Amino acid sequence: MFPTSSTQNRHIPVMLMESLENLKIKKNGIYVDGTLGLGGHSEIILQHIDSGLLIGIDRDKDSISLSKKRLSSNNNFKLFNDSYQNLNIILEELNIQAVDGILLDLGLSSYQLEDNMRGFSHKYESSLDMRFDKNSADNTAEDIIQRNELEELTRIFKEYGEERHAYKIAKKIKDLKGEISVMSITSIVDKVTPYKYRLKTYSRIFQALRIAANNELDHLSRFLDDFINLLNPGGRIVIISYHSVEDRIVKHKLKELKHKKEIELIYKKPLVPSKEEVSINKRSRSAKMRVGEKIG
Repeated sequence: MFPTSSTQNRHIPVMLMESLENLKIKKNGIYVDGTLGLGGHSEIILQHIDSGLLIGIDRDKDSISLSKKRLSSNNNFKLFNDSYQNLNIILEELNIQAVDGILLDLGLSSYQLEDNMRGFSHKYESSLDMRFDKNSADNTAEDIIQRNELEELTRIFKEYGEERHAYKIAKKIKDLKGEISVMSITSIVDKVTPYKYRLKTYSRIFQALRIAANNELDHLSRFLDDFINLLNPGGRIVIISYHSVEDRIVKHKLKELKHKKEIELIYKKPLVPSKEEVSINKRSRSAKMRVGEKIG
C-alpha cells in the first residue's frame, strides 16, 4: 500500500511549533530534518528560510517520494534516501562543513503504521517486515525471531520494549509452529497478558522488534557521537523521542557534551506536548523533546 494524500493530510507533525522555536531558524541558515517522514516539519522550516537550505533524510523511499511532492513549491531543499547516521557523508557530498540546526523526530509516520502490508501495527494481519527501507538487506522482524535463540529474543523484548513478560512471550513465540505473522504474535500476547494491559504489551513487543530490525539504537548512538562536529557554533540540536530507551541515550549523550562544555542544555527537563496537542494527536502523548546549543 503506497501512502495516499489523505494519509499525508491526517499526519500531524509532533511538537511542530516547539521544533520551529527551538531550531532558532535564520533565513540564510542550513537545517537538517534527519527523519523526514511525510515532510510536516520540513514544510514549516522551509517557510522560514530564504537563501538557506533544508536537507531532508529518510530511510524510507516512500517518504522521500511523498515529501518531494509536498515540498515542491520551494526550491531550497535537497532530499536523501539514507540514514541520519550518515549525515557527515551527506554533508561532504554537498560540500557543506557544518549546519545551523538538526531535527530528529524518532517516531513512526502515520502512513507506516497504517500500511497494512509492512507489519508495523498490531491492527493489521500481515507478514512481520518492519524495515524502514523495504529494499535493504536488513533483517525483517520475522528474521529477528527466526534467527535468534530464546535468550536473545528475551533480551530484545526486555531491553528495547521494557516488557515485564519478555521471557514468557519470547518462549511462546519460539515454540510457534508454522508462519510467524502479526496475528500469531498478538494471539500470544493475548494468552500471556490480562485484557486491560494488552494494548501496551502489543506496543512494547512491536516496538522492540522494529528497533531490532532497523538497528535503530545503533543509528542513534552513531549519530550522537558525530553530530557536534557537524553543527556551527550556536547551532541547535532538537531531538524528539517516544520511549524511555531512546530518551535515555539522548539524555546521557547531551549531558556528557554539557560536561565537556561543548553544548548548553536549553532545558533542564525535556519538553512535552501540551494537553491541547495530546487531545488532538494521541500519538504525541509519549513525546519528549531535548534541545542543545553548540558552544563556541
